[in-house]
Amino acid sequence: MSDNISSPLPRQVADAYVDALIDLDPITGTYLGDAESSTRLPDFSPAGQEALADLARTTLDRLSEAEARPGAGSDAERRCARLLRERLTAELAVHEAHEGLRAVSNIHSPVHSIRTVLTVTPVETAEHWAAIAERLRAVPAALDGYRASLAEGIERKLPAGPRQVETVIGQLDEWVGKDRSWFAEFTSAGPKELRTDLDMAAAVATGAFEDLRDWLHDTYAPSVQGAPDVVGRERYARWSRFWNGTDLDLDEAYAYGWSEYHRLMAEMRTEAQKVLPGAATPWEAIKYLDEHGKHIEGVEEVRVWLQGLMDEAIEELDGTHFELAERVRKVESRIAPAGGAAAPYYTAPTVDFSRPGITWLPTMGETRFPVYDLVSTWYHEGVPGHHLQLAQWVHVADRLSRYQATVGGVSANAEGWALYAERLMDELGFLSDAERRLGYLDAQMMRSTRVIVDIGMHLELEIPADSPYHPGERWTPELAREFFGMHSGRPDDFVDSELIRYLGMPGQAIGYKLGERAWLKGREAARAAHGDSFDLKKWHMAALSQGSLGLDDLVEELSRL
Repeated sequence: MSDNISSPLPRQVADAYVDALIDLDPITGTYLGDAESSTRLPDFSPAGQEALADLARTTLDRLSEAEARPGAGSDAERRCARLLRERLTAELAVHEAHEGLRAVSNIHSPVHSIRTVLTVTPVETAEHWAAIAERLRAVPAALDGYRASLAEGIERKLPAGPRQVETVIGQLDEWVGKDRSWFAEFTSAGPKELRTDLDMAAAVATGAFEDLRDWLHDTYAPSVQGAPDVVGRERYARWSRFWNGTDLDLDEAYAYGWSEYHRLMAEMRTEAQKVLPGAATPWEAIKYLDEHGKHIEGVEEVRVWLQGLMDEAIEELDGTHFELAERVRKVESRIAPAGGAAAPYYTAPTVDFSRPGITWLPTMGETRFPVYDLVSTWYHEGVPGHHLQLAQWVHVADRLSRYQATVGGVSANAEGWALYAERLMDELGFLSDAERRLGYLDAQMMRSTRVIVDIGMHLELEIPADSPYHPGERWTPELAREFFGMHSGRPDDFVDSELIRYLGMPGQAIGYKLGERAWLKGREAARAAHGDSFDLKKWHMAALSQGSLGLDDLVEELSRL
């Protein structure tokens, strides 16, 4: 046995964890480009969840041994070890609180993972489609495991929030369809020689989702009726650590959200007057833009336009503010499958870049798309946001570890970078007209109100005296929905979807603004240390090449660059 196998360093322990994780979670394997994962689905049962926890515990034991090895103190090993320990510890805390026994969400749950992974599974050959058919035939067992977890949660008096359950039942209704299911539609693109096999596999998957929908409606929903939709301080703190990689001072974070709200409100009023002189509120000006502003007509037309926006950003930024490898320069714009949440999203490239980074636009049935609402969003999702960070991590994975470049990602780090990227494009003058800049500020305001309502409603905090809205009252989901809607230019279905998202993913939505704050603090500390010799392009590339970090470590590491 070679010495480096018998005496692994932290990065080797981390990568061994990724290999073992793929065996247990083939959905993760597909996202990473592992071809053998394409036929399988995870075990979502309590036993499957415990297997993942056992892997985390074993890996932490191996990590402790690795940290004592000669060479474990290098910067590369130290960063990886800190990330691996923080992530696995946070994941175990969630598991040991049995959160997996009430995992119902409109965006982040086993049912969404099963459907979404199909959209990134290879479909170029008949062999690919045969693998998809086999994966579809595995859906009933996967959903049976998920149902077993939810049933155990009820037995343990661990209910999911009723609003989550109602929303997911509605989503499953849409996926199953009345005449033709989403799965049948998806497999219709397969080769003729596999038509019968694909049709039968799609019918098996559709039937399993129908069965789950009916069980949720007839059995699970009545059992959680009257349960709280909010999680309280203890559960919120646990989830906040999971999503942000730090133990936040939640009251300070809530106050920061309000301070950003007041700052942004002043800026929005200024830009609103440029768009619509005499506008009483910024959202009156935004409503005007919905009707009279620049817009794109057509679903395929908006996909092409978004692709052009990202291609333009790459051409303008590469060589000036970033130094991009050729494979990082490739990113695709696609339309998201119907029936999901309203928010756009991004999927990272496979480890070999055989599938590029992809941005996804949910159309929510619309065919007309105002430009003001899209520009900064695609700077966030695509370039220079999620794509440049996550694709760069994959590009330098050989210098880091596969863990740091992929499954070890911390939500607040990535979302913070993407929000920083929006601000960077504003700083660089890419949001030069009032429409685009008001759209950017509206997006920033949304992230600030997320901090306010997410912490406020889950902890049932008091609305401060200087609030223009219900001062002195305690937050409820109803007040949060109204407040969010009053301070967003987005349509009602988007606002409704967002509120359900926050209730089902406590602590995730605050990571955008708090992560951005960490990135800005790190940049300013590095600028202060270097003085006139500070090189923003060099700092960007060093920052994007160090892999994932929790907010515990992010400011410290960025400040050193």
